[in-house]
Amino acid sequence: MGKLIYVTNVSLDGYIKDGNGAFDWLPVDDEVFAFTTDLLRSVGTFLYGRRLYEAMAVWETDTALAAQSDLMADFASTWQAASKVVYSATLPAVSTAGTRLERRFDPAAVHELKATTGRDLTVGGADLAAQAFRAGLVDECRLLILPVVVGGGKPGLPTGMRADLELLDERRFRNGVVHLSYRPRTSGHRHAAVVMDAARRPGG
Repeated sequence: MGKLIYVTNVSLDGYIKDGNGAFDWLPVDDEVFAFTTDLLRSVGTFLYGRRLYEAMAVWETDTALAAQSDLMADFASTWQAASKVVYSATLPAVSTAGTRLERRFDPAAVHELKATTGRDLTVGGADLAAQAFRAGLVDECRLLILPVVVGGGKPGLPTGMRADLELLDERRFRNGVVHLSYRPRTSGHRHAAVVMDAARRPGG
């Protein structure tokens, strides 16, 4: 059975985009870049929302990226090797190989995918990850916390719910980035499911 892992970069105050929708404050660092590639080597399937998929698809569609360095070639190869599922009601078609387009996020289908695969999955994009958290599907949360405070924007973690987490691992990098790995406690999974169920009820 594969694990569903949420991997994301966040500012110190918890945002993946600032108030202007920008994320160009992310530090470029070979050590962190190589670490991120290693995180993704075990992944068999990426689950994406439309915007993140379109941003990441260049690792297959733009061959000039991989030609820039061995590190970038390694990341491109790792990304291309995994299958992708893109959730979008508006995307006309996908532009990468091994990619399936779904019009809505179906928690039961993702649970089945986890149960029948021998490799891990990642969920990318805060909105899609929030749906996975609320369905109790996320097995690990891996945050690369950047040494910057942006003061507002798009949160990297879901709002309006509680999930109790257990720290699994941490690592500090020379440029000030910190990687923290958590897994939701069983009680947190149950709480998330209760929140989601209550939201579906009339008046909830």
